[in-house]
Amino acid sequence: MRIFNRRLLYTLLTVLVTSGVIALIAIKGPLSPTLVKVSHLQQSDLHPAVFGIGTVQARRSYSIGSTRPGRVLKLLVDHGDTVIKGQLLGEMDPVDLSARLKSAQQLIKKIEQSVESSRAAVDETKTRALQAHREHLRYQKLFALKQISQEVAEGKQTDDRAAEDKVREARAALSAAKHDLERAQEDLRALQAQYNDLKLLSPSSGLIIAREVEPGSVIVAGTPILRMIDPLSLWVRTRIDQAKSGQIHEGQMAEIQLKNLPGKTLKGQVKRIELIADSLTEERWVDVAFEKIPNNLSIGMLANVTIELPEVKQAFWLPGATIVYQKGKAGVWRVIGGKAQFTPVKVGIQTLAGKTQILDGIKAKDMVIYNALKPIKEGARVKVQQ
Repeated sequence: MRIFNRRLLYTLLTVLVTSGVIALIAIKGPLSPTLVKVSHLQQSDLHPAVFGIGTVQARRSYSIGSTRPGRVLKLLVDHGDTVIKGQLLGEMDPVDLSARLKSAQQLIKKIEQSVESSRAAVDETKTRALQAHREHLRYQKLFALKQISQEVAEGKQTDDRAAEDKVREARAALSAAKHDLERAQEDLRALQAQYNDLKLLSPSSGLIIAREVEPGSVIVAGTPILRMIDPLSLWVRTRIDQAKSGQIHEGQMAEIQLKNLPGKTLKGQVKRIELIADSLTEERWVDVAFEKIPNNLSIGMLANVTIELPEVKQAFWLPGATIVYQKGKAGVWRVIGGKAQFTPVKVGIQTLAGKTQILDGIKAKDMVIYNALKPIKEGARVKVQQ
């Protein structure tokens, strides 16, 4: 009897322990419902914006250098100097170019004298030709009156023709001298252009930001010697996600936060949306100009840019954490009868505050999961955490 009672007691204890373990697993263990927090569809004005990171650049920047190889003779400006358009910034060593210019000028003077001499020769031959032609006509009349022989008349005719040939010869010599003068003048202009190229002139008013080489350095053609910017053209070249760049238009207002001015927000405006996008990073360049350019800006300085988009009045929205994607479709997890059910939704704009506009798919009374202790699956048991 005692043995039977003892066995019955052990059996009851085993059943109780097993039931307790099963109940614990069902309530607190892997089979227990997932604790979730829920949200409901809300309605208010949304203020969307697009965020990007950029660098301070100059819209108008210049690399100043020589179009010819050579040695830098002198530089008249340095980093930080303000210059005006046409100002002499430096010079290259002309080597023998000055002597060649002087020689070309002397050659032009010589050819000009040759042109004057040829012009005088033309005038002289024309006078002789006119006199020979008159003699020819006079002797023709005398021959017609039988006062001179035919041989004498023909001689005067030959002299007339010879004088005309002399005129043509003198004119040809004058034309050749003029051509020589034109060629010499072109050569002089070419040498003068080469000499002018050795002078480094400012293409615009601006600020020198770099002095790449020093006097005495030998450079090749096209090597930057000085770098200059227009300080009034500074803006922030900003990288924007391509998926969001379609909402940006020129003229939209923006906020700029520079790294050297923490906590200070500057006003800006979208000035240009560049046509070339980066296919690797899937970003697009957007240039944002300062409303008022601050002092002590550095080229290449990092900046955070927030571009304001048009406000959406009385929009329905959910926290961005509620939006999930299943097979490429946007949706939310709804709590229905203690279980999770995926519901596709149509989303609109997103704000930097984490609000996502809901255009269609759910109603205001629906409970939408936005936080869960473990991943949610279709039909999973859930328990709303109060």
